[in-house]
Amino acid sequence: MEINFIYPLVGGLIIGAASSLLQFGLGRISGISGILANTPSATLKKDYWRIFFLMGLIFGAAICLSFKPQLFSYTFEAPIISYILSGLLVGFGTRLGSGCTSGHGVCGIARLSKRSITATLLFIGAGIATVTLKGFFL
Repeated sequence: MEINFIYPLVGGLIIGAASSLLQFGLGRISGISGILANTPSATLKKDYWRIFFLMGLIFGAAICLSFKPQLFSYTFEAPIISYILSGLLVGFGTRLGSGCTSGHGVCGIARLSKRSITATLLFIGAGIATVTLKGFFL
């Protein structure tokens, strides 16, 4: 079995570079949930960067789709309502935790924020608990 480490390494470098560029360039943290939540009330003159950031995410996915369409071929294993409910719970948790894995995990840990380190440990712990419980019930 060959282990290919190039793609995750390059992906991590791109995420780190993009987060650093936003932090050093505009003094902003690249927390996706905060960017998305505040975009509807954004003014184009002041918060233009939010719109361009989100456009970059969409265009990045489109570029990935054009080069590797097989990455987007998957089937849903549960009823659609479970995915909707899961998304709503993630959104609720994101607001409750004052941020998401990109804001806390990528940017907060890099800044050695105790709050972000705690939040990230809780995210990971909840994920481990969920997968473990799923194994008991399915």
